[in-house]
Amino acid sequence: MQALKGLILSGGKGTRLRPITHTSAKQLVPVANKPVLFYGIEAMAEAGIEDIAIIIAPETGAEIERAAGDGSRFGVRLTYVVQSTPAGLAHAVLTAEPFLKDSPFVMYLGDNLLQGGIAELVSAFSEHEPDALILLTEVADPQNYGVAELEPSSEPGAVGRVLRLVEKPESPVSDLALVGVYMFTAVIHDAARSIEPSARGELEITDAIQQLIDAGRRVEPHIVRGWWKDTGRLEDMLEANRLILENQLGRIDGELVQSNVEGRVVIEKGARLQRTTVRGPAIIGAGAQLRDCYIGPYTAIGEDCTISGAEIEHSILLSGCSVCELQGRMESSLLGRDVTIRRCDRQPRAYRFMVGDSSDISIL
Repeated sequence: MQALKGLILSGGKGTRLRPITHTSAKQLVPVANKPVLFYGIEAMAEAGIEDIAIIIAPETGAEIERAAGDGSRFGVRLTYVVQSTPAGLAHAVLTAEPFLKDSPFVMYLGDNLLQGGIAELVSAFSEHEPDALILLTEVADPQNYGVAELEPSSEPGAVGRVLRLVEKPESPVSDLALVGVYMFTAVIHDAARSIEPSARGELEITDAIQQLIDAGRRVEPHIVRGWWKDTGRLEDMLEANRLILENQLGRIDGELVQSNVEGRVVIEKGARLQRTTVRGPAIIGAGAQLRDCYIGPYTAIGEDCTISGAEIEHSILLSGCSVCELQGRMESSLLGRDVTIRRCDRQPRAYRFMVGDSSDISIL
C-alpha cells in the first residue's frame, strides 16, 4: 500500500458549544491547555503520516490556519481545503479529492479525541489492505451517532463483518457507534459520488461506506476498547479535559510563594502562585497569576489568567480570564477568552458557567 495521507475535518459551526463558538472555531477550544485539533494532528504525525489536509469553513478557516501554521511544528505538511458549506462528511471527502488523489488516507474528525492515538490502527490498515477500516465503540445513546450492525461471529471474541450502517437511527440495531476516525482507499470517492443527500440535506459518510459494503468491498470493523470523546458538548469537553489531565506528568516551571501543590500538576513558565493550593491533576498556563485561591482536580487554567480569592474545580478557563473574590467555588465551567467574573455582594455556594469570549459577569 502506498503512503497514507491525512484528512482532518475542522469545519462546522459548533452550535452545541455556543456561545464559546460564536467567536472561535470549536476545534481550537483547548483541552488541558492544548487545542483539540492539535491532538489529531499529533496522532497522525505519531502514526507516520506526513501529508495532511485540513478541511476548514470560510468563517473560521483563517483562525485555524493561524493556529496550526504550515505543520512544521508537528513534523508534518499541512494543506488547507475550504468546504464552502457543511454538507456532510462524504462531501468533505469529495472536496478534498484533488489533494487526496488516489492515495489511501485516514479521516479524523477535528473535535474528537482517541486514547492511545492511531499508530496501531494505521499499521493494521496498511498490512491488511481493506477498502475501508471503521472504528466502533459502545455508547449509551446510539441514536445520536452513526451505528453499525455486525454479522455474528462464530469465534469467541472475534468481530463479524459489517452488514449495515445507519446514520442517527431512531431505532438503533446496536450500540456500536462510529468513532470519528476512518481509513479509506480511493474507492471511497466513487462511493461518495454515487449517494444522494440524506433527510438532513447532507452526504453522509455512513451512506458512502454502505455503498462499499453493497458493492462487495471489504470494510473491516475495529472495536475501540479505550476511551473516545467527541468534544462537541460542554460535558464531553470537561470529561476529555479530565481524561487528558489524569495521564499527564507533574512539572513545575513557574514560581510558588507560600503555596502547596499536590498530585500531578503542571505549572508553566512565568506562572506565579501566592498563598494558593493546587490539587491535581491540573494545569496552570504560562503567565497565570494566582493569589489566595484553591484550584481543584481536573482544572485547566489558560495562559495569562488572573485568579484571586476563589475556588475553581473541574473547569476549563481559556487565556486571559479573570476570576476575583468569589469567596466560593466555581465548578464544571467553561470560560472563553478574556472573561471577567467577580463578586459584588452575595452569592450561592457554587456556580456553573458556560461563557463566551470577552464577557464580563458581575455576581449579585
